[in-house]
Formats: sequence, C-alpha cells, structure tokens
Amino acid sequence: MSQKPKKTRVLFPIGSKLVIIISILLLVSLGAVIVMVSALGSEDVQLKAEENNFAINTRAGSQAEGSIISVRDAVLFYLEMVDRLPSFGREQELEWFFFNRNLNIASIGVTRNDHTVYIHNTQFLNSNGINNNIVEVYFDTVHSAVPNTTLLFNASPVFQVSMLTAVFTHEGNTGEETVKVLFSPDDLHESFGTGTNTSFIINSAGDLLIHPDIFLVLGGVNFSSMELVEKMKEEGDNNRQVPYDDEDGEKYFGAYYRITGIDATVITIISENSVFESIRNLTRQNLYLAGTVLFIAICFIWFFSKTISGPARALAAAALKIEEGDFEINLKPQTRDELGLLTESFNRMSSALNIFGRFTNKHIAIRAMRGEIKPGGIPKHATIFFSDIRNFTKISENFTKNFGNDASNRIVLWLNEYFNRMIDCVEKNDGIVDKFIGDAVMAHWGTVYTVGSPAADAFNCVKSALMMRDALMELNAHRKKDDPNNPVINIGCGINTGVVTAGQIGSDQRMNYTAIGDPVNLASRVEALNKHFGTDILITEDTWKLTGDKFITEEMTPVEVKGKEKPVRLFAVVNFKNTEGPKTLAHVREILGIDINNLVPQEEENNLFFERQSINDRRRGSERSSMYNSGYRSVNSAADTCPLIKMTSFGSSALVQGPAGKLVPVYFAWNISNSNQDISVIVEVASDQDFNSIVEERELIGSLSVSIPLEAGKYWWRVFPANIGSRQPINEMYPSGDLIVDSYAKEKFKIKHY
Repeated sequence: MSQKPKKTRVLFPIGSKLVIIISILLLVSLGAVIVMVSALGSEDVQLKAEENNFAINTRAGSQAEGSIISVRDAVLFYLEMVDRLPSFGREQELEWFFFNRNLNIASIGVTRNDHTVYIHNTQFLNSNGINNNIVEVYFDTVHSAVPNTTLLFNASPVFQVSMLTAVFTHEGNTGEETVKVLFSPDDLHESFGTGTNTSFIINSAGDLLIHPDIFLVLGGVNFSSMELVEKMKEEGDNNRQVPYDDEDGEKYFGAYYRITGIDATVITIISENSVFESIRNLTRQNLYLAGTVLFIAICFIWFFSKTISGPARALAAAALKIEEGDFEINLKPQTRDELGLLTESFNRMSSALNIFGRFTNKHIAIRAMRGEIKPGGIPKHATIFFSDIRNFTKISENFTKNFGNDASNRIVLWLNEYFNRMIDCVEKNDGIVDKFIGDAVMAHWGTVYTVGSPAADAFNCVKSALMMRDALMELNAHRKKDDPNNPVINIGCGINTGVVTAGQIGSDQRMNYTAIGDPVNLASRVEALNKHFGTDILITEDTWKLTGDKFITEEMTPVEVKGKEKPVRLFAVVNFKNTEGPKTLAHVREILGIDINNLVPQEEENNLFFERQSINDRRRGSERSSMYNSGYRSVNSAADTCPLIKMTSFGSSALVQGPAGKLVPVYFAWNISNSNQDISVIVEVASDQDFNSIVEERELIGSLSVSIPLEAGKYWWRVFPANIGSRQPINEMYPSGDLIVDSYAKEKFKIKHY
C-alpha cells in the first residue's frame, strides 16, 4: 500500500488575515463617512455669509449717504446765511465760524454768471500742504452740476490726500449757482476699513472714491470694467446681491447700494474663500481626526499584514529579477502559510531556470517567456557578426601534444575565458549571441530587439568588434607568445548588414532562435577574408554605408563572391573617428602583429595587373593596361562598376577608365625605403599643372595609401611631407605625375596573373 504524501499544516491561513484586515478597514471607512457628513453645512454658511455681506453693504451705504448729505447741507446753509446777512463785514466772521464747525471741508467754489467766488479753509489747506491757487485751478477742471443730483469726483490723485469733490446746484439771490465743495471723507474711513468684507464707493463713471486701500484711491483707479459694476449697470436697480468672478478667476459675493440723489454707489464684497474658511477649518479638523484614526488602523493592519507583505514583496522582487534574466535566486521562507510553500517552490523554479539559462540564450529565453517572440519567421533589417580564432586547429594540436588526456579540459577553460570577454562585449552593446560553432561566435543585432534603427544596430555591432580587439589585447598582454598552456589569441571578425529571416527554428522538442539568409552567409565569408587581407575586422559596403561616418575605415580590393553578380566592396575598420588609438590599417597591423608579407607571396603580388579591354580594342585584338594590385583574388566587374587603380610607382602618367557618368576611385599607394609608420604626408590632386586648382587634398598620418574619387578629366598629383612647410616635392621619394580619367559605358575590367 502506497503511503500518501504528508500535507504541510497551514497555521495562519491567508483568508483569516484578509477577513481581519477587511473588517478593520470597513469600520474605519464608515467612521470617516460619518465624520465627513459635517461638510454638508457649507450651504447654510454660504447663505448666512451672503446675508451678512448684504447687511454690511446697506449699513455702509446709509452712512455714506448721511455723511455726504451733511456736507452738502452744511454748505447750503452757509450760502443761505451769506445771502441773507447785510454786507457790513460779517462774512469773514461767518466763514471762520463755518470752517471751525466743518473741519473736513477744504474749499468752496460758487459760480454765478460765469464768475466764481472761492472760499478756502486756510487752516486745512496749509496743514496738508495745499496751495489755494492749485485748488482754484482744479475747480475749473471739474464738470458742471446736474440739477437735483450731487456729483462726486475723486480729487485724491491731484492733491495726494484722500479728498472728494461734490458738485451740486443752489438757488441764490441772483439765480442758480453751481457749488463745488472739496472735502475729506475721514468720517467714513472707519466704515470702509479692512476686514473680511471690503466696502468701497465709486461714481457712475466707475472712478474709485473711497477704499480701504488708500493707494488705490490716490492712484485714481477706475472699476468700470469690474464684472460686478457691469452687472449693476445691466440690472439698473438700487440694491442687489450678485456673485461674480474677478480677473484672476477667484469667486466673490458682491452687494451694491446706490445712494439716492447722489452720483455714488457703495459696493461690498467678500471672497468665496473667506466665506468657506470656517467650513475648511471644520473639514481640516475632520481630516485630522480621520488621519489619526487611519494611522491607528494602519499600525494595526501592519501588525497583522507584515507576515503577508514581507514574503510577497520578496517574491515580487525575485520575479522581477527573473524577468530581467537573473536566475540566481535563493529565498528563505519567512512564514508557514501558503506564502511559505510558494517561496520553496519559487526557489526550485529559479534553480531550474538558472540551469536552463546556461544552455540557451538568456535574453531570447526571457523575451519568449514574456511572449515578445512569436512562432514563425519575421524579416528583420539586421547586422550579422561572425568571429573566428586564427590558427585554432594548430593551437588545438599543440594542446593535445603538450597535455595529452588533459588537453580537452585545458582547451575548454582557455576558450571559456576568451568567450566570457567576447560575450560581454556583445551584450554590453545590445547584441544577441546566437551560437558557438567550435571556436567561432555568431551574433546579431536588430533581430530580437533593436535600439532604434538599422544604423544604430550596425554601429553597436562594429563597436562590439572594436571592444573585442581591445579586450583581446588586454588578455594577450598577460600571455607569452609561445606559452602552450595559455597561447595568444588572434581573431578575425566579419560583419554584414541586410534583411534576414529571424525566428524560432527547430522541432517541437528543441528550438533555436536564429537568423538565416544571404546576409548571414556573406558575413561568414567576409570573416574568412581577414586572413587574406591581413585585417581583423572587415565590414561590407552595406554596413559601411550605415556606419562609415563614425569609424576610420580603409577600403580593400573588391572580391567576387559566389551568387553575387557584382564584386563585394569590403572595408577594414581601423578605429573610431576623433578618438585616441590607431589611425591607419598599417598601424592596426603593427599593433596586432600582422605580417602582410606572409599573406600573398611577394613574387605573385608583383605579377598582378589591371587590364582594360574595350569593345574596339577587342576587335583590333590590342590591349591597354595599367598596373593594379588586387591583394586577394581576380575580379570581373560589371559595366557599371568603378575600378580602383593602385599605383606602386610614380613619375609617369596613368590612364584610368570607368563607367560613363561615374566617379572613379583612384587608389594611390607607394613605398618609401626605411620609412616608419609615424610618417605624415600630404597627397594633392589638381586640375592644372601649377596646382592652382586643388581638387583633393588629403593628409595621411601613419599610412601610405589613399583612395580619391575623380570625375573624367586630366589631373596632376604630387606627394610631399606634411611638416616641411613647402608644397613642392623635395626628392624622388615624394614623386609627382599626371593622371587621365576616361569614362566609357561599355568596358570590362579584369585581373590577370603574369
């Protein structure tokens, strides 16, 4: 009888914890809802605030009306007394008595039949620094009176003292008189002082007469554009409460009171913020209370929930690490509930994923896990990379020869150290390592993901190759040249860009995400050409077009590739532009210890010629040729291919012919005996023999070659040192000559061995 597996007892079920937490949250929520009901009293507060504002406005209007009428009545009484008294010198005594009783009145102007009589309160004017003449000039600018209406004007801007001018009519002994009274409204300042409610007086023109802010009065501010004033004019009544918004969008409650018989309106306003300040205080207190209750509840919930939140956070963090590709997870169960069981299962799963990640591409596995990689092939504009260790077969044989049965282990350790550095260079630049083919590495950019564009992916690929060069130089610096246990590593890198088919290829039991297509095959073949060109990084023309402006490159001889109609243009990558390091391919070869004399036998190199055969020449059976060095293999180009002429001697003319309407790249190279790689020379090409019209000028440091594209025509060229201060060749080591470039549409070019 089989024994059933023992079940692990759950001491603290998650369900029980959730019941407790939800119950507490519900109680706290209900309490908060009950407390917040107090906010509904805002409507009542608003109603009382509006009533209070209306009452204050009415009271202020009544006080202003009484004050202005008292000034007008006092002046009228004085004028009546002057008219009734006999003219035997009592006017001055009456004037003194009047102004002592009415200290706030500064001056009176009475106009009778276009003649104005001025009566001044000298004591008031002198105490405020006001000249009588200024008052009289000001009175002349004030408008005429309106029957049965007292007009009010703001005189404060003129005298820089809070002053009003009242203008009204009076029936004197000689007929109707216009009376102008300049007075101070000091008795109204208390009623129009600062507070929660603000009251002020304007006239029908919107001019401010009285305001708690004296600077507004002195500045002669006009309130005609105020929304409340505009609504008051629209309504046309004498007393009303009106809500409105100011220029800044702040809401106000406003009330106005028109004074009967006087051109003045008292306005009282209060902001909505002030009205609801008490409500906000009450709400704030309620929030404090709710916050206190919530804080206590949180502390209580935390006490119970930490046994859930702690393990849950640890699991979530571990899941994020796995999603990011870190499978080395080791969690310790903190509880003996369902989360504890889940933690143990999670540890076993992460261990399995860690082992799985070592046997497949981790980045691809992660994206497949996220569902970002779908079954089937997808066309991708990608950059393909291949690298291979030079002389690996010989190195393997040396391992076997020196270490016998231990050779396999030693060579794997040696390769793994190399692969660790190379893979790091690829992954730091967003590349994907596809597979290892013995000592070879295949990687690609722009397949699983792209950094933004094919050009950016291609740049990252070439950058990775340059980083590999630096990593190998650093690795080899600690090795001896003939050390059988840890030999020096040299590699070749081939890079090509094009549209490939990327996807999961394989069976239901095993699949591999890879890239296939002609660009992949070409990248592999380009890698093999490094050993013939004496280079370590070769890129095709398609990659060069995307990245050539960012790297120093030197074009190699085009090569024929099976399946390609035209020869493939290849470029050796020297270094980044505008950075330290090698500036020429020769310098790279020197750093890496590449001996180009061992690539192609010298006697064979001297027997390579460039031969041009035109249609007419073939009919005549004649041939015309110029010296040309391919450096690798013979090339047959199509009619629209631009040839390169590589000149190894100077002083004589050369004829170069290419397709019609095309630029012909003329490739100059020369040899100088006992030269060093730090030599700096200048190559100049001109369209006249005196070099007055320079077509091209190149300075070369540490290099003895340059490719210059030229149009059809005759040119003169010369070479001279860059540091002699003269542009004339100094000896035969720095030659000059002429060059003819012809363009014909139907010509073929080929290389022959002699």
